[in-house]
Parts: sequence; C-alpha cells; structure tokens
Amino acid sequence: MIISTKGRYALRIMAALAAREKCASLRELAEEQEIPYKYAEAIVSLLVKAGLVESTRGKNGGYALTRAPECYTLSEVLRQTETSLAATDCTGRKEQDCPRAATCPSLPVWRALDETVDDFLSRHTLADLMQKP
Repeated sequence: MIISTKGRYALRIMAALAAREKCASLRELAEEQEIPYKYAEAIVSLLVKAGLVESTRGKNGGYALTRAPECYTLSEVLRQTETSLAATDCTGRKEQDCPRAATCPSLPVWRALDETVDDFLSRHTLADLMQKP
C-alpha cells in the first residue's frame, strides 16, 4: 500500500480545516497547502460527498469540518481518496479471485500487514495531526 498524493493532500486539507475556527475558501486551502487548485477542488468534492466536510455559500462561506477533529480517523479520510489501503493486490480483492490463495505462503503476511495498517490508521485521528512534534 502506498498512500497516493490525493490521500496525503486530503489529510493536509482536513488538518488545515481543523486548525481554523471559521470556514476557509478553496483558494485559501489550495494556496496554503501548495496544492493545485483543480486537484484541491476534486479532493474537497470527495470529502463533501462523504459528509466529512461541508460547504457554505456566501461572503463568509467556504469549507469546514462537519465534526470535531478527534471524531475523524485517518482511515476514514483515506478511504475516501484511496482505491484500496491493501498492501498488495491479492489482499485487496476477494480470496476466490486468486487461484493461489489456498497455497500462497506469503498471503498471511500481507493480511497481517493490512490489519496492522488498518489498526494504526483507525487509532489515529485528525486531532493527532494537530499535535506539534
């Protein structure tokens, strides 16, 4: 599993929104995070569609989180932008799709890795990203 640029940018956008007390315009977010505007637009659209971010129109409008930062797991955000969080193609599909699943010696390793990554991303929240190192 490799987190795509889209996934990394989504986490940055969400963290930027979490750091604000008011709505932020897409232009502000894109410039602040150094994300191409059109790319930021596509990402925010996915986040709005998933209900993670809301849009408000008007002079003071823009984008804001729909919940408190501690209520978003990193897994939840990344699942909106990533096709799969599986370490390998074989764990990202159904067992019956792989003719070697029953005899593959490495399959248990990839499954364990997937569980570890999922557990890690599910235990960490957007609020954790706000903590200074």
